[in-house]
Amino acid sequence: MTQYDLIIRPKRHAFDINFKEIWQYRDLLYMFVKRDVITVYKQTVLGPIWFIVQPILTTFIYIVVFGKIAQISTDGQPMALFYLSGIVIWNYFAESFNQTSDTFTQNAAIFGKVYFPRLIMPLSKVTSGLIKFFIQLVFFLAVYAYFLIKGEASVQPNWTIALLPVYITIMALMGMGAGILFTSMTTKYRDLKFLITFGVQLLMYSTPVIYPMSEIPEGKMKTILMLNPLSPIVEGFKYAFLGAGNFSWGYLGYSAAFTTVLLVIGIVVFHKTERNFIDTV
Repeated sequence: MTQYDLIIRPKRHAFDINFKEIWQYRDLLYMFVKRDVITVYKQTVLGPIWFIVQPILTTFIYIVVFGKIAQISTDGQPMALFYLSGIVIWNYFAESFNQTSDTFTQNAAIFGKVYFPRLIMPLSKVTSGLIKFFIQLVFFLAVYAYFLIKGEASVQPNWTIALLPVYITIMALMGMGAGILFTSMTTKYRDLKFLITFGVQLLMYSTPVIYPMSEIPEGKMKTILMLNPLSPIVEGFKYAFLGAGNFSWGYLGYSAAFTTVLLVIGIVVFHKTERNFIDTV
């Protein structure tokens, strides 16, 4: 009887997802991650330094526009530290979402020629974004250490720093779930592609990145803002390092549950779309 190294079978239903196969292609995942990290900045002068230039410039702009001109409260925290903490955790979600939301259209050529689990591609984007996030996190920790050594009384770290891996995981999975859901829909509805960039900007303003949730009066508006599943994560991140902000197990559980549902829906729709997307891209 003839033995085969690999048997490719058609997907019979939307939930027919072979996660074992994804693990078998982990070397390909590593290659895509390496490509994303190295080749993007390979011929640039500053190289990986661009990873920290972006949050530095963004923090500076926020300090001038929102801190000095608009005079928005930073919850008694140093402006640089307050804005940088929000930017670092927000950037990882935005990066994961933006990169995975273009998976089908950007990789149509390779998808049409070579077989491999299509989820490898969005996973590589989220993983390479994680490397960028850690570089920015190290920069944030350096600034954070400066204020601690300086003896800034308002900076009060607490035990919830231990939840940092949870915050990162939720941000990664939420960004990936939303991204693969949108990339599945954009294969048929191209208009959504123009909505994504604009939508991410609006989403940022509904997330407490540039303002503290404590400044929002109790009521319907604050409840709506906290129902944004990103809000508890950003607030929790700030609370862990700065001691300012809100931390709630209930809202954290809500974000985790929302992310789980979003990821499952995203994977199912992505899996269903990959069977015939090449005809519509």
